[in-house]
Amino acid sequence: MKKPNIMLIMTDQQRFDTLGCYGNRVIETPNLDWLASEGTVFSNAYSCTPSCVPARTTLNTGMDPWNTGVLGTGRGQGKMGRGFKHTLAGELAKHGYHTQGIGKMNFSPQRALNGFHHTILDESDRVETPGFVSDYNAWFERNKTGDYGRTDHGLDWNSWMSRPFHAPEYLHPINWTINESMRFLERRDPDVPFFLKVSFSRPHSPYDPAQFYFDLYRNKELPEPVVGGWAHKNDVPDDAAKPDAWRGKRSADEIRRARAGYYGLIHQIDQQLGRLFMLLKKQGAWDNTLIIFTSDHGDMLGDHHLWRKTYAYEGSAHIPFIVRLPKALRAPAVKRAPGPVCLQDVMPTMLETAGIAIPDTVDGRSVLPLIRGESVGWRAFVHGEHSTCYSEEQEMQYLTDGGWKYIWFPRIDREQLFDLTADPMECLDLSEDPAYRSDLLLWRERLVQELEPRKLGLTDGGRLVGQAGKPFIVSPHYGVRMENWKQMLQ
Repeated sequence: MKKPNIMLIMTDQQRFDTLGCYGNRVIETPNLDWLASEGTVFSNAYSCTPSCVPARTTLNTGMDPWNTGVLGTGRGQGKMGRGFKHTLAGELAKHGYHTQGIGKMNFSPQRALNGFHHTILDESDRVETPGFVSDYNAWFERNKTGDYGRTDHGLDWNSWMSRPFHAPEYLHPINWTINESMRFLERRDPDVPFFLKVSFSRPHSPYDPAQFYFDLYRNKELPEPVVGGWAHKNDVPDDAAKPDAWRGKRSADEIRRARAGYYGLIHQIDQQLGRLFMLLKKQGAWDNTLIIFTSDHGDMLGDHHLWRKTYAYEGSAHIPFIVRLPKALRAPAVKRAPGPVCLQDVMPTMLETAGIAIPDTVDGRSVLPLIRGESVGWRAFVHGEHSTCYSEEQEMQYLTDGGWKYIWFPRIDREQLFDLTADPMECLDLSEDPAYRSDLLLWRERLVQELEPRKLGLTDGGRLVGQAGKPFIVSPHYGVRMENWKQMLQ
């Protein structure tokens, strides 16, 4: 068998329950549902650091957040940077793959390649490297039809507000991402296997789908936000007043518009992906291409009076994860796998499928055994964390196996425990219920065992130690990596 082509399709900020194949009966995602019908849907996939830069760093390296050195986007945390010995694109490039990244990469500096032969970038409005202009922004300015800019719709990059895209649909970043991906496929060397990362900057806010998609969902009955009995702490009027609020209670109509825009963006992504899939079939590459679809993290969309990401809750941390193997490797395969899996598993899965040795720096695991129904010896749970970002009180550590979730907030030394089987959207906190004391102690001890090796004062004698007033936790691996990179340049 010739080497398979590999395609990674990544959305930005897409929660797990926004695809038909994940049980959503309102949203229309026929192309991704088709992909799922030929592959395996992972029911319990999680982002271990649910915000953009740290999540993408774990995906690009296969390493746990502690080992990448990027524990969030908050205080004391660095960028993805360079200096990694092994990256997903780099390993594939070493073994004969033509590697191309299109869309959002979140690299630092922004034109860093991190193993790709070439990237074509849509970095929203981020300018972190002096003089940087993204390829999408430059293209938009060249092709717009009037005197307007990319943000003339008035929506912030992290806002809960929503409205239709203000420019012609062909200028939308979703369409641009697919058009650039198709250009790559049409111009590549057909005798060389490709690795193509198709990385959308949506459905991350601004919630600005093309008019057709906004109108379609504005008039549909959409799922209402869930609000747990414990969530009153997030109903803070002063915080809610901000256009980019991370928490607070908005009106029912504002939430419906936000969700209509969000759903519309996902539908627009799906329809554009249909064009890409049809081109693969036309070129005869469809059956010999490994395709993985996932997202870096989710979006709370008003659940528990929360917006955006960085939280351990399902809307933020639980992500879609679909693996569709080349046809020659597809049998036997289970249609749904419970996992639990995480973004670190993408790199080893792709490398094993391509017959490439997995570097010893990789913490993730190939999910091919789970696809074959071989779950013996798989991880018992996923460990996730995020540093302080919006507020000290939301810094968190969490564990989940898809059936239970345990959360610890180090800065306020509080716990939460949820039975996800009975309470899938975490409305009932069981941490203070005497009937679940043994479950709480079991999960607490598991977290202690995860954190004890760090020797940073998070644990003491088998107990968790609150971090109020203490320095922010920073992984020593980040400094070591950046120092190694500097020495490499000398």
